[in-house]
Amino acid sequence: MQDLSVNEYLRQYIRTVPDWPAAGVQFRDITPLLQDPKVFRVLIDAFVHRYMDRALRPDVVAGLDARGFILGAVVAYELNVGFVPIRKKGKLPFTTVEETYELEYGSATVELHADAVKPGDRVLLIDDLIATGGTMMAGRRLLERLGATVTEGAAIVDLPELGGSSRLRESGLPLYTLVDFAGH
Repeated sequence: MQDLSVNEYLRQYIRTVPDWPAAGVQFRDITPLLQDPKVFRVLIDAFVHRYMDRALRPDVVAGLDARGFILGAVVAYELNVGFVPIRKKGKLPFTTVEETYELEYGSATVELHADAVKPGDRVLLIDDLIATGGTMMAGRRLLERLGATVTEGAAIVDLPELGGSSRLRESGLPLYTLVDFAGH
């Protein structure tokens, strides 16, 4: 990593794909972070080292569909805590609770198994990227409905110009992100 900060180091491996999935969008592709074992280790360690702190340590890590599963499961494993997936509607086989949220054009619904967390559980909610904040906010509401406390939201990338991180912080959710990108 030479003299680069972790943020600068990771930024080098996030690929920008112009005009995908639609014209004018600058898609931030995190898959290169996962492909190189050293880079993947630096990424995971950035989260694990933060949450090893007793004050921030969760009881459970919840990952948002789908790239939040990749990060969340590994972080949970390294912290020796449980992992729960928050899925898109219709993907979980057991009794679920669901939350619908608004998208730029339409709406989406996420679900969580009704027994995924216990009242009082301290939960780290993780995803790959924060854009509008809608998915993370919906995940938080699901977890809180089951009696858990979401202690922090975490993501690799924040797109602050889209306002999601501001909305989440204004709602009282502390956030930890590794790399900010201007634009979307």
